[in-house]
Amino acid sequence: MNRTDVDLPGPALLFCPGDRPDRYAKAAERADAVILDLEDSVAAEHKDRARALVVAGLADLDPARVIVRVNAPDSPWWADDVAAVTGAGVRLVMLPKAQRPEDVEALAPARVIALCETAAGVLAAERVAAAPSCAALSWGGEDLMADLGGASSRRADGAYHDVARYARSRVLLAAAAHGRPAVETVHVDIDDLAGLAASSAEAAAVGFVARMCVHPSHVAPIREAFAPDPSDVEWARGVLEAAERAPSGVFRYRGRMIDAPLLRQARGIVRRARN
Repeated sequence: MNRTDVDLPGPALLFCPGDRPDRYAKAAERADAVILDLEDSVAAEHKDRARALVVAGLADLDPARVIVRVNAPDSPWWADDVAAVTGAGVRLVMLPKAQRPEDVEALAPARVIALCETAAGVLAAERVAAAPSCAALSWGGEDLMADLGGASSRRADGAYHDVARYARSRVLLAAAAHGRPAVETVHVDIDDLAGLAASSAEAAAVGFVARMCVHPSHVAPIREAFAPDPSDVEWARGVLEAAERAPSGVFRYRGRMIDAPLLRQARGIVRRARN
């Protein structure tokens, strides 16, 4: 299945605690989209207040650049969160601990970025991606480690443990197989901008289209990493123009044979250049 064009803002998606309305506009201004968070960044005793604040704050934000992360389906706040985001007409919702297509569809008509961040969620990534309301897939290394009973998703040298690499790869493959974009998880070391830049460049190279982040300082490195090289953009646009004049699906461009896979790559480069 070819990757479809999904109206997913990016490449830098910045989290903002749902109970900090004073930060909503600043976060939205600094990033490509703001993720108003009702889950991990909000204490249990503040959940109801955060939900009300988010719903009230939506009126002052561009709906195309707002994502609301609700609480997990097995949490006591799930039903109220679903009612709030669907009632407020939120266009894009982030679903943590995604494990079942039914939970994705419970958020319709919103489009859903599903976080496959438990063992069951990773193993169900293909079924979650196939849900009609799924807009994108992502994953979470630290939540996965917590679910597995592990201590950290990374080794002492900073590289992911094999199980985290497997989960990341499986989510990426499941997304592509069902024509969904994949969103890279956060870089948890706030001050490690070099590591952020390197890992973001690698994420872009293997097919992720955007990345979540937890600090405004991460926005610029993510944008730079996901922006295609100008020479690649020039090549891609030339390929697409040549394709319009080609008599068949296979043609020659600057000495290279261009067929369907390379055309898809060219479209992807141009799409990234527009973000």
